[in-house]
Amino acid sequence: MHIKRLAPALLAGLVLLSGSLSAPARADEGMWPLNALPAATLKDKYGFEPTQELMLHLQRSAVNFGGASGSFVSSDGLVMTNHHVGSGALADLSTPEMDLFKTGFLARRREEELKAPGMQLRVLMSIRDVTDRVNAGITPATDTAAAGRMRREAIATIEKEESEKTDLTARVVTLYNGGQYHLYLSKTFTDVRLVFAPEEDIASFGGDTDNFEFPRYSLDAMFFRIYENGKPYKPSNFLKVATDAKEGDLALVIGHPGRTQRLLTLADIEFQRDVAIPFQLQRLWRSETKLMVFAGRGKEQARFVGDDRDGVANGRKAITGQYAGLLDPEVMNAKRAQEESLRAAVAANPDWSSKWGDAWKNIEAAKQAHRELFRPLAVLQPRAGTLVRRAMTVVRHAAELAKPNDQRLREYTDAALPALYTSLYAQTPLNLEYEQYQIEQYLLWITETLGSEHEITKSILAGESPANLAAKAVQSSSLRDPAGVREAIEAGGAWITKNADPLLALAQRIDAAWRPLNKRFEDQVESVERANYAKIAAARFAVLGSSAYPDATGSLRLSFGAIVGWNDPEKGMVAPFTNFQGLFDRASQRTGEPGFTMPPSWASAPTSLNPETHFNFVCTADIIGGNSGSPAINTKGEVIGLIFDGNIHSLPGAFHYDDRMNRAVAVDIRGLLEAMEKVYGAKELVAEIGK
Repeated sequence: MHIKRLAPALLAGLVLLSGSLSAPARADEGMWPLNALPAATLKDKYGFEPTQELMLHLQRSAVNFGGASGSFVSSDGLVMTNHHVGSGALADLSTPEMDLFKTGFLARRREEELKAPGMQLRVLMSIRDVTDRVNAGITPATDTAAAGRMRREAIATIEKEESEKTDLTARVVTLYNGGQYHLYLSKTFTDVRLVFAPEEDIASFGGDTDNFEFPRYSLDAMFFRIYENGKPYKPSNFLKVATDAKEGDLALVIGHPGRTQRLLTLADIEFQRDVAIPFQLQRLWRSETKLMVFAGRGKEQARFVGDDRDGVANGRKAITGQYAGLLDPEVMNAKRAQEESLRAAVAANPDWSSKWGDAWKNIEAAKQAHRELFRPLAVLQPRAGTLVRRAMTVVRHAAELAKPNDQRLREYTDAALPALYTSLYAQTPLNLEYEQYQIEQYLLWITETLGSEHEITKSILAGESPANLAAKAVQSSSLRDPAGVREAIEAGGAWITKNADPLLALAQRIDAAWRPLNKRFEDQVESVERANYAKIAAARFAVLGSSAYPDATGSLRLSFGAIVGWNDPEKGMVAPFTNFQGLFDRASQRTGEPGFTMPPSWASAPTSLNPETHFNFVCTADIIGGNSGSPAINTKGEVIGLIFDGNIHSLPGAFHYDDRMNRAVAVDIRGLLEAMEKVYGAKELVAEIGK
């Protein structure tokens, strides 16, 4: 259903741009680094001139949730994000007797706030270009694999030096797929406490039916508080509130979009279409089915895996939308025409051609190598539960810390270790039945993917059946207790090798099979791509100047767009705002259907809430996964809403943006505050927001 309605919108936008890949960003397109904003576009279209002071204010009001976004909304360290962003904390804090997804949560006093185990939040303090230092010593004659190693070593050195010098978290961010490298210095917080969460039934009202749709009626919001030295943190910047947003207003979105792939070559896009995305979809469909099977074992099993099921279903739907666009031949022809235009511009200039002309051919060769490595490498990156993650970390920690810092895997460099330890030692709940089930399913998946006679399959199973190996790994492992994890980390490699723990032995076999494949990937794929995408980035800069924005990388970005609806070919004109009356009507129309039951706390809502209050809205801001939890802000730097989704036409956003139908979906701050006060009685919390 979604594929049929999706493709025409994507196709229309691509055909408009098919004359030239080197066309500058159009309309509201782009997820812009805060130090490289499209000032002319903002001024010409919206009459808005962002100041350095405002950008610094937004930067330091933004909070990184490690794959998602949030923002400071009070002087006492109150952080706003989405319910689905904070759902991991809800899962960790819930028990069979107290299911926070079902009941919601409100701390009426500071001492009632619940510490979220293992949660780490970051606030970006500064950005600096370190491209020259990362590329220092690399010449056109440098072997590509050697150049890749030199860059990785330089990045590790920079991150170590800067983290020690500043006591901040240092991260070198790759932009333009290797065209630039920026150093991001962030303050990290590990004492994060839950303050408010509505029930899941209202946070995700509409369920899978309304996911990626609009009109929407969801209270997808949650509040945490950051503490430092046992007291609420006092941020230098936080967002005040504005309750006057209207149709046509400009909305700024500050957040951490995960990953776009708009600057990929055609060979790379074909790899995504033919190899990577189908593989992801197969894995997601399998995971969704297996989670349903486990949930069917009983009420407690269903509760424990509920958050995982929601995440997998959401990912499956999103990636299906991406795949839909890339399956249309006209879409791919448009991409081909765009690439040919840029290549022609390079070929027409002898100097450019000599420097950059071979980049596309080299990336094509790298993608061929990637096709050969992809499946075996993918199965050796296990998503098999908490215990396997702990075991893999213990094994790799011992191996990597035996090396110099600049030669380690990036997750184990000195700069990365504090965050790793915080996550590893967190007291998160374990369900041993679920852990065993996940390991067994992972081992079965290896066999299904590679075959039972493949050397990797045989080396990992080591003569055991998946069921027996999973049972032994869980029931006999000392890693079930965080104290056992700490002991293994501190004991090091010799202890791990001698230890009879079957889970550690499994992790060692996985790691041993993975390392030579990863080495080939680094040398034959990653290093080649970084070097040659840097050439293509230089070509783009030569043709476009500063109007070429980088792909999203999970780093802080600014998007922008007007609060406007759209003309949908199936629905007709879609208004930009919904209200509480629409929520009540939707609940009445779909009574008894999954996803449309309002929680008991909302029983009196139709009489207590103003039916005309705006609840959700859309705008043309260019977003993608990772922007969840981003604040929507007016030009004064005041929060007007909370981004939680995109519409169905936004799903191809990893590869393309078309502002005619692509919309970001937000909770309106007016609806959020009114619901908090009148439904949940959170008057003190409402009074704090924006103060």
